Amino acid sequence: MLELNNGTDIEQPLFDEKQFSPSQLQYGSWVSLSNTGDLDAHLKAIYNHSIDKASLDAYEVGYMAMKYTVKPDQDAYKDSKIALDNLFNGVTNERSVMKSLPNDIEVSGKIVTQKDADSGEIVLGEGSEDSFWEVEEGQYIDLMIAVKLDESAGNDYQGARYNASLNVIAKQTDDGAKYE
Repeated sequence: MLELNNGTDIEQPLFDEKQFSPSQLQYGSWVSLSNTGDLDAHLKAIYNHSIDKASLDAYEVGYMAMKYTVKPDQDAYKDSKIALDNLFNGVTNERSVMKSLPNDIEVSGKIVTQKDADSGEIVLGEGSEDSFWEVEEGQYIDLMIAVKLDESAGNDYQGARYNASLNVIAKQTDDGAKYE
């Protein structure tokens, strides 16, 4: 059986903030994904975002994710947030293992500009194309998303409402299995 998060939706908001200022980086809440079934799975995380006026082109989206079987301590979460900040500030390695993390925790992070995406949909992993997103029975991925409004964003963005959602789907790792 393949099951993600015991078959329940994650209902916590991705972001607590309602307003963005140019060049301000907004960090989302940590979201935990768990493979609670007894089959290995490939995850595909899809981040959908929209704005009620102006263009998404002025927004950058980034994520930092940790994969583990034993929950890391709070220092690992702080270090991951710093690593995400570094990605937004030009440190461009997409995958790294931070020195302060135990060897059994794998880390992945990436920045995506909206210009890299054709719509408001961004895939935060390539599912079966990226081994990071393959989770074994009893493994977890904790994920934090951050969004930054470009410093040159003009008055078109004043009072704009930014909306975001995260949809995660899974398929078993067998050849020929498809995302439902």
